[in-house]
Amino acid sequence: MSLGYAEKLSFIEDVGNVGMTEHFDPSTILREKIEQLAIMIKKSKHLVVFTGAGISTSCGIPDFRGPKGIWTLQREGKALPEASLPFHRAVPSLTHMSLVELEKAGILKFVISQNVDGLHLRSGIPREKLSELHGNSFMETCPSCGAEYFRDFEVETIGLKETSRRCSDAKCGARLKDTVLDWEDALPPKEMNPAEKHCKQADIVLCLGTR
Repeated sequence: MSLGYAEKLSFIEDVGNVGMTEHFDPSTILREKIEQLAIMIKKSKHLVVFTGAGISTSCGIPDFRGPKGIWTLQREGKALPEASLPFHRAVPSLTHMSLVELEKAGILKFVISQNVDGLHLRSGIPREKLSELHGNSFMETCPSCGAEYFRDFEVETIGLKETSRRCSDAKCGARLKDTVLDWEDALPPKEMNPAEKHCKQADIVLCLGTR
């Protein structure tokens, strides 16, 4: 599915840094860090989590800038990675579900994501507690009344273009648009404003699967 999204993007020669090295801590150090993080999260008053492609690789969705990422392999002239299953069949990972449990416990206040895979919503994160900065491959929105439609199929376009469907509100009926940004598209205020608001309130911002 990430492959489909990447193939739909407009061509750009320089996609920035790729081939980033992954670092793995010894198990003893990792355990210490986990325990320290757990204490910090437990004491937090306003926890915000920022997620990237790395939290979905275990779901069978390739990332972009990692050692075997889509853009890394493209720059090296190698064959692209293959998603292990169709995009719409990807299942939220342990990371996704852990965030859901933190939200249910009242600890996690808001999630900000660069991902377009729809897995945060599918996992159970409330829409009002989620900003999807780059859009959602399964979401259409009505530019007239603002209604959102979360589909069980991948929307065919990206770049905030009109799709083949219309708003189901009898008083509206406007042509729907996809929500996924292309390179030249600005980050939408609807997603950015609450993200900035919660970051200003946060005492901890936990970054997962991104740098």
